[in-house]
Amino acid sequence: MKPLIKKENVKPLFESKFIKVFDLQYEEGKHYFDATRRPLENIAAIKSDADFRQMLPDAVTCVVILNIKNEEPKLLLTKEYRYPAGQFLLSPPAGLLDAEDVASENPLLSAAKREITEETGIIPGERDSFFVINPLLFSSPGMTDESNALVCGIIYLEDTSCLNQDGAVGSECFDGFTLLSVSEAKEILKAGRDSDGLFYSVYTWAGLMYFVSDLWR
Repeated sequence: MKPLIKKENVKPLFESKFIKVFDLQYEEGKHYFDATRRPLENIAAIKSDADFRQMLPDAVTCVVILNIKNEEPKLLLTKEYRYPAGQFLLSPPAGLLDAEDVASENPLLSAAKREITEETGIIPGERDSFFVINPLLFSSPGMTDESNALVCGIIYLEDTSCLNQDGAVGSECFDGFTLLSVSEAKEILKAGRDSDGLFYSVYTWAGLMYFVSDLWR
């Protein structure tokens, strides 16, 4: 059984528009710290078991599989600049849930389709299918309650001429796409690095694994 952390024992240490840090006093004189995007009333640490099981993630990460005419299926990844790493890293399309997504009938699929269009230029069509792989995965619960859902998008294209990154917003910065066959994805998994010798995020690893496992079929 986890320690029960009461709202009155949570103290804000730092707050800005994009990140907050809370002191979680789980026993008298004992403190744990949580870096989060969430306001105090919505942090995971103080949720009841029922609310915890129903909570939405902060963001979605998209496993985008392209079925291009006369080609084998390809996993679509981007090269996105990740500021804390200081590098363009191999990344799946991803982004935060907007208020409009939260208010929609299916928040995770709403956010996924929007992010795919913004970051790849692809406008989902009637043949394309979307489904949730995992509704909420914590990024690193030892220091943050930040979380992502994993959503798969299987998309049919005549060719790749529609691909663009013109929809980047805010701090987003991209440097092209990487389309991987199953064999190429396996090589990156084995190497633990991309084709430029750079490391990548655990969500990229999850996307690669899901693609090569054929669970999406």
